[in-house]
Amino acid sequence: MSLTNTAHSYGSIAKTFHWLTALLIITIIPVGIIANDMAHDIRDPAITSSAQDLTRTFYLFSLHKTLGVVIFFVALARILWAITQPKPSPLNPTNRAEVFLAGTVHWLLYGSLLLVPLTGWIDHAATPGFAPIRWPFGQSLPFVPNDPGLAATFAGLHKVLERVLVIALLLHIAGALKHHFVARDATLRRMLPATPATTNNAPIPPAHRSGLLPPVLPPVAALVLWGVAIATGSALGVIPPALSLPRATAEQTPPPQGTADWQVTDGTLGLAITQMGKQTIGSFANWHADITFDETAGPGPLGTARVTIDIASLTLGAVTDQAMGPDFFDADFFPQATFSGEITRTDTGYVATGPLVIRDTSLTITLPFDLVLDGDSARMTGAMTLNRLDYGVGTNIPDAQTLGPKVAITISLTATRNR
Repeated sequence: MSLTNTAHSYGSIAKTFHWLTALLIITIIPVGIIANDMAHDIRDPAITSSAQDLTRTFYLFSLHKTLGVVIFFVALARILWAITQPKPSPLNPTNRAEVFLAGTVHWLLYGSLLLVPLTGWIDHAATPGFAPIRWPFGQSLPFVPNDPGLAATFAGLHKVLERVLVIALLLHIAGALKHHFVARDATLRRMLPATPATTNNAPIPPAHRSGLLPPVLPPVAALVLWGVAIATGSALGVIPPALSLPRATAEQTPPPQGTADWQVTDGTLGLAITQMGKQTIGSFANWHADITFDETAGPGPLGTARVTIDIASLTLGAVTDQAMGPDFFDADFFPQATFSGEITRTDTGYVATGPLVIRDTSLTITLPFDLVLDGDSARMTGAMTLNRLDYGVGTNIPDAQTLGPKVAITISLTATRNR
């Protein structure tokens, strides 16, 4: 069998691409359906999920995403190969309606095999932190920011274009079966492995030139159908507009008069977790700090800091909603976390020591930080590590391979002295 196509038959390379793509598609679709169903059960408070359920869900989503990336590159290679090869002629070229429909479906298939994984990939890159792609080249994409609004839009596009792909695939299969069982021609047989182009004295189609530019109508029709699908998805709310959602940066409100002598004007309060070996970074949008501090004080306490954190303002990539749930922060019952610390100077810098309350647990922590004073302005940066299990956060996932117990906390702020 020839490696390359001829005017009336497909070569072994084209056949390999065809059946490899088919195998990947019939694998990725059920994996995605099962993973989505499991994720729905995990989010349902009426259903008790075990750590094994969560781990299986993570791995199935990782497998789905990884297979999607594989499909993207296989489809890209298949298209590049196809445009260098002659395309076997239709066995019934005089039936123009059938030829047009077949060409349109092929364009929908080829395009969707690129668009579906690409939109899912952009969704993943814009919302890090859940079920990583299993490859060594990182999780981000060039020019794709960490933006939940962008991720939501491409998640909707992924869903809509996935439906287009499935419909095109069903039409493609129906067409092949029609040729095989109704028309009884060699259309299906000439794509089967190790099968000659013609059998049972079927006529050999006339040679024709395909070239790099196929007939115009099928790709135009495919573009129109994609446009109709996207417009319908937008009208139904499946595809939200690509608006940037509020980013997680500190929104400070003025402290009550007389409770603090420093006003925080800007700052960020962030955290980082490790999921399945990959780091996910998040931050709180709303938090408030009351600070008293006298840099001229002698040995001993230099002041105090009281920080109130709005738990519901946390953004943590694709697992933000999960983090709010009863197994984690349980934001409905414990909407705030608080820290009340005493500030002292050490040989290496400054520390704030006091109780940190998360959920219903209060533990004393020590936060080391650096401080740069410039007249009535101060800039502070600090970092520490907590164990989430100490606070009863995510105790249903004790497995460190699935969700690491250590949570890295970072804080930076700029403050001015109240006069």
